[in-house]
Amino acid sequence: MAQQPSIPKGTRDFTPSEMLKRNYIFDTIRSVYKSYGFLPIETPAMETMQTLMGKYGEEGDRLIFKILNSGDFKQSVEASDYANATSLSLANKFCEKALRYDLTVPFARFVVMHRNEIQLPFKRYQLQPVWRADRPQKGRYREFYQCDADIVGSDSLLNEVELIQIIDTVFAKFGINITVKLNNRKILSGIAEIIGEPEKIVDITVAIDKLEKIGIENVNAELLEKGLTQEKIAALQPILLLQGSNEEKFAKLKDILASSEIGLKGISELEYIFKMLQNVSLRSTLQLDLTLARGLNYYTGAILEVKANDVEMGSICGGGRYDNLTGIFGMPGLSGVGISFGADRIYDVLNQLDAYPNDTKEATKVLFINFGDAEVAYSMPIIASLRANGVACELYPDAAKMKKQMQYANDRKIPFVAIVGGDEMAQNKVMVKNMTTGEQSLVEKDSVLSFVE
Repeated sequence: MAQQPSIPKGTRDFTPSEMLKRNYIFDTIRSVYKSYGFLPIETPAMETMQTLMGKYGEEGDRLIFKILNSGDFKQSVEASDYANATSLSLANKFCEKALRYDLTVPFARFVVMHRNEIQLPFKRYQLQPVWRADRPQKGRYREFYQCDADIVGSDSLLNEVELIQIIDTVFAKFGINITVKLNNRKILSGIAEIIGEPEKIVDITVAIDKLEKIGIENVNAELLEKGLTQEKIAALQPILLLQGSNEEKFAKLKDILASSEIGLKGISELEYIFKMLQNVSLRSTLQLDLTLARGLNYYTGAILEVKANDVEMGSICGGGRYDNLTGIFGMPGLSGVGISFGADRIYDVLNQLDAYPNDTKEATKVLFINFGDAEVAYSMPIIASLRANGVACELYPDAAKMKKQMQYANDRKIPFVAIVGGDEMAQNKVMVKNMTTGEQSLVEKDSVLSFVE
């Protein structure tokens, strides 16, 4: 017996009905990006190891899918190299390429390579899959789509304001109630500074970014493991557990970080963003969240994360400011800020809420029954006219029994069936059946469009 085929863990097939829903997500996000003046690009699924490694921190590097060199990938490795080799050092010898981990680092590489072809500030959007060697679980996949928008070449905080408006617009169109959580890496740096551990900013941010997932006790244990003393960890607690309104949190933070210039700078930046967003009517809730760290090393300013209010799910959108990401590719001083919608998680949220519009549940709107060549010839101009007016139509390919053709329409959830027989042809008409109500109407062949719209 042949072995049952399978797919790798953390990946998924999508049926036609599922793809209709996914395309609705992509089309909605794409349309909002375009309305804000963003331009599309694409980059390869593969990047060089040199491009990707060292950009996401130690944990991120471990999650990058490496691609073995073609041919004899061991030919450049001597037997002695294996003696003290680690898996990472061997990967660096065996692999020159890797699957992209996100779209931001490839975008930075793109900007540097194409700097003479783009105009700054450059606003780009990109909808493509990424891959992470993560442990698969609910809402977390090894292959998933990101839907990014970034602005590079401008230091203005109005870019952050605009990206939050985009987030609000997209989720309003989806009908998903959200909370946008905001923080600033400068505030986190200030916190590390006032507890006397500025050099441990990465360890601190990686740990506290897990607070919601693993709880305060496990975060404290990780900080202790990273070398922070109990005294330093105790000093962090009031900050991590800060409560109150956004205004109250800002006021308390100003007192706590009064001696930290960089911390106060982060507070000032966030206050400006919150203030400017008061000029627009947002549907979303904005929340200052000091436990938000976005564990990627390249963020330098405002950081954000989006949670669905009515569904248990991880972050469904995130992003932040990175002041010198292109510097790692030889183009220093170019500031950028971006967001990324998690299309796969949004898909799962919309499924749980059953919030898809009706037109995502059907592909074909009208099925024409096939009784033979004469009826087909009569139907073809009508079908062509409907398609030209944006109505998706099918002609059943075989002159099968009518029961079989009607069953096909039922199974496909096609809302209308057009029946053309000898009587209809003699009257220059079409019999249209509404598959939802069961009603049949004899209409002029030039009036089918208005009947099924």
